[in-house]
Amino acid sequence: MSNPHTLTNALCRRLGIQVPIFGLAHSIEVAAAISRAGGLGVYAAARDGPNELAAKLRALRRLCPNHPVAVDLLLPTSLPGSNTRASVAAAVPPEHQKFVQGLFKRFGVPPATQGNFFSQYVRSQDLFEEQLEAVVQSDVQVFAAGVGTPPAVLARAKAAGQHTIALVGTPRHAEKAMAAGVDILVAQGYDAGGHTGQIGTFSLVPQIVACAGGRPVIAAGGIGAGAQVAASFALGAQGAWLGTLWLGTREHALPPALVAKLMAAGSEDTVITRAHSGKPCRVVRSAFSDAWAETGAPEPLDMPYQQALIGELLAAVEQHEVAPLLYEAAGQSIAWLTKIEPVAEVMARLVAQTEATLASMRAFPN
Repeated sequence: MSNPHTLTNALCRRLGIQVPIFGLAHSIEVAAAISRAGGLGVYAAARDGPNELAAKLRALRRLCPNHPVAVDLLLPTSLPGSNTRASVAAAVPPEHQKFVQGLFKRFGVPPATQGNFFSQYVRSQDLFEEQLEAVVQSDVQVFAAGVGTPPAVLARAKAAGQHTIALVGTPRHAEKAMAAGVDILVAQGYDAGGHTGQIGTFSLVPQIVACAGGRPVIAAGGIGAGAQVAASFALGAQGAWLGTLWLGTREHALPPALVAKLMAAGSEDTVITRAHSGKPCRVVRSAFSDAWAETGAPEPLDMPYQQALIGELLAAVEQHEVAPLLYEAAGQSIAWLTKIEPVAEVMARLVAQTEATLASMRAFPN
């Protein structure tokens, strides 16, 4: 690593990055730009089929050939070994099918003519194995497990020369990840977007640091400003993990109607729902999450049945940009999404804010 930064620490040196800012994004363009700006861009790949993932990881390296990059997968161990979309869909109760068809009609959603991950795949151990194979065959330097830490998976990533990271929401999860052999822990608090737990970030991070056994810990959940990055250090973390903030970057190129919804939202406009995947997931509130919370709505199904249930609807909403139903996983840091700007400017602001906060803390009188 050349030209170390004032924020460069032991974790940065270990991973070959300049600043301890980790950015998770469902866009290879965003992930590459974060790494080029000195942090570690983490491509959230859980929504890619295996062939698509292999191609995207090659493209990610072309976009960022000279800096480390990471990839994140969801690996829940509770799902069946083998599933077909048809077999899972056949097990969906009729009342749930009727409810989703009602959403098509209520919001005038045309049928999808293009597929996406939710309409083409269902999560299973077979799918995870194929995704993992694409990851270990790539030249990505860091592998992150967003949900689940199967020991064999971490061993394969390490054998491929990759650093391993696990996102955890409780000390119990951290102990399990460490027993599986993980190198680095991300303490992800309740404030976070996506699949998240029940402990707030400020309460969780020191607990994970205390049980980490010397492993580096990265703070995550609701972080959108440099003051929070500095606070992460005060809590004992060696870095900060951000996801929601990148939704407002020029490189992400989200649909205009979704961008408008994200920009208008505050921290109180995110909700935790099982309607997205079958597991608790924090998303920006929309007519979709509201519908599932209505009196008389069925309870969302477990993963992967919920995905099979709503896949065609989500594909149609995405393709036709049906504004009321558009949503995205987003944390309480959505309050810091105020304008569209390049990743490099976001990174520069985060670094400057972090440095200013640390300097102000040093200036406090004794």
